[in-house]
Amino acid sequence: MQLYYIRHGQSINNANVENKDYQEHSDPFLTEKGKQQAQTLAQFLKENQTITNTESWNIQNEFGFGITHIYCSLMERAAETAAYTARALNVPFSAWADIHEEGGIYTREKDNRFQGLPGKPRSFFEQNFPELELPDSFDESGWWNRSFEDMDERQARADKVLAELLEKHGDKEGQPEQKIIFVSHGGFFMRFMCAVLKLPWRQASHNLYSWFLLNNCSISRFDFDKERVLISYVNKVDHLPADLITA
Repeated sequence: MQLYYIRHGQSINNANVENKDYQEHSDPFLTEKGKQQAQTLAQFLKENQTITNTESWNIQNEFGFGITHIYCSLMERAAETAAYTARALNVPFSAWADIHEEGGIYTREKDNRFQGLPGKPRSFFEQNFPELELPDSFDESGWWNRSFEDMDERQARADKVLAELLEKHGDKEGQPEQKIIFVSHGGFFMRFMCAVLKLPWRQASHNLYSWFLLNNCSISRFDFDKERVLISYVNKVDHLPADLITA
């Protein structure tokens, strides 16, 4: 199995990270630049979807991607980013709620922070992303409807996602290799990397803070087989022009 982990396009919160007067959005949407990033990514993957050489080791995807499934979180910025690629590739496209960003959906106001919110209702996704397969249990009450996700819950969620991914799409005898896209988030990527490599959370050497940086609409590749996981590349952005590379 190959997993391509893609961070969503630039969100309104990303664009205003240096703006001290900006009030963070609880479920930020894509900026115009974020939409351009997502469209550019989708076009790149469409142009390189077909595997053109099955004999050589396609470690940098120089011979194509061959994507078979796309998953996104139920945060608006991830769903919209993924939808461009899903439309371009016309492969199964499903929501995977547990690949959401750390914390979930919560209030951001200075005097009222970290209170859980509902999240977008089912009708929002049906109207805006009709190709997205939604969980049967998801209704108009919203997909989150929980308190702020605390630190202890986050790594356990990433461990669960990895186990479910391997169970669902891991290599099986007599079946073709599956090539999966996750459109997710920068914070969850750190937890996912810790799950894959069994790393301690934020404990780099010499007491340094650790982080795997992802640019918007970057691609990171993991190859899983029965004996190993190979991290082929992380935070690849050469499919984007320089003016669309943002953090």
